[in-house]
Amino acid sequence: MTQAPAPIGVWTHLVGQEPAVETLSRAATAAAHIVEGKPVSPGAMTHAWLLTGPPGSGRSVAARIFAAALQCSTGTGCGACPGCHTVLAGTHADVKLVVPEGLSISVAEMRALVQAAARRPTSGHWQIVIIEDADRLTEGASNALLKAVEEPPERTVFLLCAPSDHPEDVSVTIRSRCRLISLRTPKPPAIAQVLIDRDGIDPERAQWAASVCGGHVGRARRLATDEAARQRRATVLRIPTGLRRASDVFTCADQLISAAEADAGEESKSRDEDERSELRTAMGGDGTGKGVGGAKRAAEAAVKQLEKRQKSRATRTQRDTLDLALVDLAGFYRDVLVTSSRSGATLTHPDHASDIASAAAAWHPESTLRRLEAVLTCREAIGLNVKPRIAVEAMVTTLRQG
Repeated sequence: MTQAPAPIGVWTHLVGQEPAVETLSRAATAAAHIVEGKPVSPGAMTHAWLLTGPPGSGRSVAARIFAAALQCSTGTGCGACPGCHTVLAGTHADVKLVVPEGLSISVAEMRALVQAAARRPTSGHWQIVIIEDADRLTEGASNALLKAVEEPPERTVFLLCAPSDHPEDVSVTIRSRCRLISLRTPKPPAIAQVLIDRDGIDPERAQWAASVCGGHVGRARRLATDEAARQRRATVLRIPTGLRRASDVFTCADQLISAAEADAGEESKSRDEDERSELRTAMGGDGTGKGVGGAKRAAEAAVKQLEKRQKSRATRTQRDTLDLALVDLAGFYRDVLVTSSRSGATLTHPDHASDIASAAAAWHPESTLRRLEAVLTCREAIGLNVKPRIAVEAMVTTLRQG
């Protein structure tokens, strides 16, 4: 069997996704032929794509790389031309990126985006719209997008990213009009090699981070470079074996919530202040002299609207961080079941094998399964907007009782 050639150019940024790279690179080549007026085979290139995969698989990375290849002057995603550089840097005039800062994407935002996408490209080959977390589209936003996907402009491409192609994530009507690209969880050796080659991380640290990140490239990089992230993970993984007294329920719940709040605060603090300062400057709110009163009032009103969006973004960041901690917890109980069943499957947390083995010896499999179900129920409850603290305290109670 002939081995596929190694990715080159922009495609090297997509880790462990050889089948997706092959499909997308072929489509980019077909798109270049369309631009040049050359014939292409039916279905080689389409106007709407849905990129799905588990967290960390690189859905948004794949979308940006594909967009770069579509705008590439060579049609290959060379990584060296201005088209590739500007798309990857997020400054290309014909590539619009939608990253929901709150818990959803509104219909007003989508209508404005669809209207802008209908224009002809100004400097690139295509007008490209990338929608990260397309599962956050409201019903109205989905309907607005559907009209554009059903009757797309000639040179417009929509790239949607979502955790899965399940109807609950992306509506069936939109999904049926998109070409599906399913990404897989990258293997630890591929992740480790990227950390070593691209980030200059020590091989031993890179291999450890790759083995415990759950296939999430971004998290592997953070664990390898951020001591605070390593400490937060260690705190979470002490919970299963640290619930000895009734009071531990509230202590552990508080640790989970506090860690998520701290993480969200660190991520948002400097960014929020920079945004407020830039907005005041742009609107003349920091000016002095005669006639600036009106500008100051308008600037303060705009800042209040910005702070409202920032608060929504912080809430989303906190929930995403908490969800990551819950995924780590679920992985621990999954590892206990793997160990007790002697299945030989690879552990999610190999660096905690001793604690996992002790828990497997002490807990009955049914008790472990109840604990795992409690973690998954907590994730679902938070997704349904149950107060995080209430959901976490209920979960930790079950974790202690078994």
